[in-house]
Amino acid sequence: MNVDLNCDMGESFGIYRLGLDEEMMAHITSANIACGYHAGDPIVMERTVTLAKKNAVSVGAHPGFPDLVGFGRRSMELSPREVRNDLIYQVGALSAFAQIEGLSLQHVKPHGQLYNLAAKDEDMARAICEAMLALDKNLILVALSGSGMADIASKGGLKVAREAFADRAYHRDGSLVSRKKEGSVIHDPQSVAERVVRMVKEGKVQSIEGDLIDLEVDSICVHGDTPGAVQLAETVRKHLQKAGISVLPMGKFL
Repeated sequence: MNVDLNCDMGESFGIYRLGLDEEMMAHITSANIACGYHAGDPIVMERTVTLAKKNAVSVGAHPGFPDLVGFGRRSMELSPREVRNDLIYQVGALSAFAQIEGLSLQHVKPHGQLYNLAAKDEDMARAICEAMLALDKNLILVALSGSGMADIASKGGLKVAREAFADRAYHRDGSLVSRKKEGSVIHDPQSVAERVVRMVKEGKVQSIEGDLIDLEVDSICVHGDTPGAVQLAETVRKHLQKAGISVLPMGKFL
């Protein structure tokens, strides 16, 4: 049994620092690197790709809405063509930095509200998939487990990593609980680690309403910008390995 551990990275901008990229790299297998629209800039992108290479972590693009002020967490009314071209622009930029380091992009994981909307909006999901197919048919799309985007990508010929979130609460319909609500983020490392092992081994997670819901899990997201993030990631990885689960980059088994 295999699973990938991914983390959103490279989300600093100019003099502003966000996340614990250096510390988190030791515990993950795939890095989702911001591409300058919701966060990140060329210096940060270069530095994060180099850091990933140094730690033998696979590199992927983390494109979002063009919304630095809102960190890509606000909805935007974009046409499918705009979504497609915004993806091509962002993924292409990160791909260039990876190429300079002798690396190829492994995956694409949409960020924030783009990710949330594409999970349900078929036109937006198709636009994302079209961009990836136009750039590189071997790219893996990271999509919320059970989402419409995962199904559309799979039917369209893309490889899909179905993602679950280590420290985020779920609703009974499989959607994530809004960060604005109490209980949306789980902070205790032991509880999170036990929850993740169950997700991977049993394909189950308890919703905030108390129901058990089914999940297909290829990759687990651990966030690097929450209090205690490094301890949480380290604990999750140790528990997975203790349970006999191999922690590998998604490209190694998908």
